[in-house]
Amino acid sequence: MWLGAGHLLQQVDINDIPVLSSTVKVVQSPRDLGVILDSQLSLCDHTAAICRAGFYQLRQIRPAIQSLTSDAAKTLVQAFIACRLDRCNSLLYGVPENLFRKVQPVQNAAAHLLTNTRHRDHITPVLRQLHWLPVQRRMEFKIVCLVHQSLASTAPKYLSVDIHLASEHGHHLRSSSYRSLAVPRTRTTFGDRSFTVAGPRLWNSLPATLRQITSYGQFRRHLKTHLFRA
Repeated sequence: MWLGAGHLLQQVDINDIPVLSSTVKVVQSPRDLGVILDSQLSLCDHTAAICRAGFYQLRQIRPAIQSLTSDAAKTLVQAFIACRLDRCNSLLYGVPENLFRKVQPVQNAAAHLLTNTRHRDHITPVLRQLHWLPVQRRMEFKIVCLVHQSLASTAPKYLSVDIHLASEHGHHLRSSSYRSLAVPRTRTTFGDRSFTVAGPRLWNSLPATLRQITSYGQFRRHLKTHLFRA
């Protein structure tokens, strides 16, 4: 994988890489665990693929929705649409706002289909009716929940080791009593998008009363309510 600034990547001229008796063909946007990566990690190709797949699935299931019960229709949309929006969505932290605006219509179309509302109707009440957070808020919800699990030592260790309370780093401030986290300094925008930085930043932006909830189930419920109001 070649990563770097655009003007540096233009200087890399490699078409094929020999590996023993085989040859690895160089591609511009490889797929890794369902995520399409490009050389600048912009995730433009990935979001475009989400939109294509989402609208394709909506066209396929639209004829069947009318003959299903409400619960069955929700299950169908969850299986084919919501899972695509949620898969690895934490990687979208820090991407330009216009990428979220491209993906959000997929969720809007699914919500209108389930509720039998018109596309011109305002989407916020429709999403609230379904208890669906918008695409960007769903991403923030996942990251903050991982932070809560990391603090409770229930998240994978490779995540938990990067989450530290501010008091553990000698920051004996009033905010330390509200479970504020230390935010590492980075020199690149790629570093700012990592879980080590994004997690503490999103966590510290929450109300202090929310950060003090230790029960994971209660935290998720209150967090969802908070993000709906944000």
